[in-house]
Amino acid sequence: MRRSEVHAAESVACLNRALHQLKDIWEEIGIPEDQRLQRTDVVKKHIKGLLDMMIAEEDSLRKRLMSSIESCRKELDVLCTELQLSPFEEDEGRTMLQLEKDIRSRLEMMMKQKSQRVKDLKTLYKQDRELCDIMCSVPFCIDMDSVPSLDQLDSYHSYLNDLTKEKDRRHSEFVGMKRQIIVCMEELDQLPDTSFERDVVCEDEEAFCLSSDNITALQLLLGQLEDRKTENELVCSSYRAKIQELWERALNYTFWPQVFPVYIVCVPFLHGDVNTY
Repeated sequence: MRRSEVHAAESVACLNRALHQLKDIWEEIGIPEDQRLQRTDVVKKHIKGLLDMMIAEEDSLRKRLMSSIESCRKELDVLCTELQLSPFEEDEGRTMLQLEKDIRSRLEMMMKQKSQRVKDLKTLYKQDRELCDIMCSVPFCIDMDSVPSLDQLDSYHSYLNDLTKEKDRRHSEFVGMKRQIIVCMEELDQLPDTSFERDVVCEDEEAFCLSSDNITALQLLLGQLEDRKTENELVCSSYRAKIQELWERALNYTFWPQVFPVYIVCVPFLHGDVNTY
């Protein structure tokens, strides 16, 4: 027998003893039968009213538990759908209190999962926007109005890792080409003419857009400058060869006073001083 059943039996016995005591008191006093019935009826109504009140309170608790369980079930179904998880399976043989506790605990855990996933998605989206601004790329395709799955978050994270590596690679390539472009312009005694060239040479490295088009344009600009530099070097080489030829001819002249002016002109070229020329 359960302890609650034992307590119930003790309560009934206690009530019976109280009624017997009242009966003995009424007999000792000499209260007539009709008044005894009246007094017994008062006791009955008082006890019944107290029990009815207790029953109503306990029944209200039962209804609240049932309502809570049903509400939690609906929320769980919605969360399972949003989180793309299998439906919650209830253990058989659980009481209302145990079931309500289990469902509520499960609900709280899944709400934390949802909150964490949404938070992770916002963090990844912020990183994505920053990288898109730097690289002029298209944002990752994902629905920001729904709760992402774990696979979607993993894919997003991997995508951003790859994009970050590509950004670092482009930035390193940009810095290297920028230095080469500056050196070429200095050697060609050339100033940046276009807005793009000024962005490359004069602007902050972190402010430069690392788009694939800009990287291609950088490669083209560097190639043009190197080609121009090569052309100048070829022209200078031809001038040096010509001057060397004239110098050798001059050495064959008999009169040095006629050659001396040529010597003044030729010496700088023979030493490779193009600017003097």
